Amino acid sequence: MTTLLANSKKVQFSGKAKEITANAHFRLMVLLLVFLAAFTIIIGRLISLTILEDAIPNRASSSAFVPPRGDIVDRNGVPLARTILGYAVRVVPARVLGDKEVLARQLATIFPDTSAAYFLDKLNGPHPTYLRRRALPEEVKQIHALGEIGIEFPREDERLYPQRELAAHVLGYVDADGKGVMGMERALNDRLLDEKLRGTPSTLSIDSRAQAALESELQDAMIMTEARGAAGIILDVQTGEVMALASLPLFDPNKIRRASMKHQNNEVTQSVFELGSTFKPLTIAAALDAGTVTDLAVRYNAMEPIKVGGFTIKDDHSQGRYLNVPETLVHSSNIVTARIADNLGQEAMENMFRRLGFDERPHIELFERGHPLWPRNWGRVTNMTVAYGHGIAVTPLHLASAYAAMVNGGIWRPATLLKVEPGEEAKGRRVFKAATSARMRQLLRMIVSDGTGRKADAPGYRIGGKTGSAEKPSEGGYNKTSLVSTFAAAFPMDNPRYVVIAMLDEPKGTAETSFQRTAGWTAAPIVQKVVSRVGPMLGVIPDEHRDVDVSELTPLLWKPKTTAKEPNDAIE
Repeated sequence: MTTLLANSKKVQFSGKAKEITANAHFRLMVLLLVFLAAFTIIIGRLISLTILEDAIPNRASSSAFVPPRGDIVDRNGVPLARTILGYAVRVVPARVLGDKEVLARQLATIFPDTSAAYFLDKLNGPHPTYLRRRALPEEVKQIHALGEIGIEFPREDERLYPQRELAAHVLGYVDADGKGVMGMERALNDRLLDEKLRGTPSTLSIDSRAQAALESELQDAMIMTEARGAAGIILDVQTGEVMALASLPLFDPNKIRRASMKHQNNEVTQSVFELGSTFKPLTIAAALDAGTVTDLAVRYNAMEPIKVGGFTIKDDHSQGRYLNVPETLVHSSNIVTARIADNLGQEAMENMFRRLGFDERPHIELFERGHPLWPRNWGRVTNMTVAYGHGIAVTPLHLASAYAAMVNGGIWRPATLLKVEPGEEAKGRRVFKAATSARMRQLLRMIVSDGTGRKADAPGYRIGGKTGSAEKPSEGGYNKTSLVSTFAAAFPMDNPRYVVIAMLDEPKGTAETSFQRTAGWTAAPIVQKVVSRVGPMLGVIPDEHRDVDVSELTPLLWKPKTTAKEPNDAIE
């Protein structure tokens, strides 16, 4: 009996064990199925996201990654303008507990470019106001350490120009509401704010490296010659792209102050000047095109000044003899240029300048564009004086685009500050014949190798160009003590890639310029230094074994036994 009872208990225990084991197996299977389902869902989700990402690569998962205002970059992707979340410094005067005069002095110590009086006026104001719209984190930390509860530090969208003064007149800046005030910030305002476009940076044609070099050389020359201002541009002759554009004095778009606003005028696109003898090659090109000059060896009387309509046209540095066309440009003769323009006639001359756009604002995206001073009555006298750059005033950008057309085969194209993709350059219009353009490349090269532009020559770069030193208009005539000195150039002249314009406003003669103020001494050296620096950056490698073939023209230059080795000091 005992044995049967024991066996019965064993059977019961064995049945329960089997039941427990079965339940455990069932639970394990359910758990495995749950894990398998979760794993399948995760893998499926990853595959789905991958497929969607491949199908819509530009779709942002959140608008938080799209800036409130689009970035601006140079042609190589270097950031020029971007929006960040920055600090502002704001005061609620009624909540200020400390001594306001002491606090004002402390703030002036933190911000040395702002006076204590300015801060005290804000601290005593009736309403909450900003002490600083932009502040660095370390500045905020210093103010916070003052322990003043009346000062707040709101986080706000801030437009930052990381390169500071670089290309300031190109970029411009935005106002307190984030709207473009000038420059490309204004020109591209709608695009920079467009929700569909602002996630992609706007790419300018500017090369930051070339821009820095141009600004640096202009700044050095302006300081050396004690000039009122300076301006320059580097322009691609085939596409019209502006590689660099500088107007000095500079300003910092990160710090817009009342004192710096007077420097915001863009001298390259906004101001107009009589640019003197830089017009002479354009006159010669028009005469070659029209066929009124067919033989460059023909000599014109340069011995006697021209008296016409009560005016006297003369050469300030007369050669005292007859000159042919190459000599006219090499020695910068007003007399012969005027005679050639007179033979060309008013209609052909005026038509050439109109095709170059000299009768309208310069073509570029900026709103800051000056209107030329066009002659009211284009008579014989005007036709002769305009030929050598007097009686008409244009911007340096007008001149740059004209020189590009003169050397690139004869096609004028509008300038642009936006990067142009290969094959997408503006079609433009023909102004000069291709043969005329080829001849002008020879003549411009001779001016640098043998004439007033010798100080612009940079070994291996085959620079060609023309000086221009024009007295500034004043009450009752021209001011003989105020010059605008300009050098207009292109390189390399055997296959022109870029035009370079350098201009100084009212330079003074110094020991470095042998006390001369004219372009051959002041503006030409700027071009030499700029080209030497930017050439390799822009893909032009110097080669001293190549040059423009001027062998057929060289015999036309009469060289006395004692030839001056320096540019003459004439008003060119």
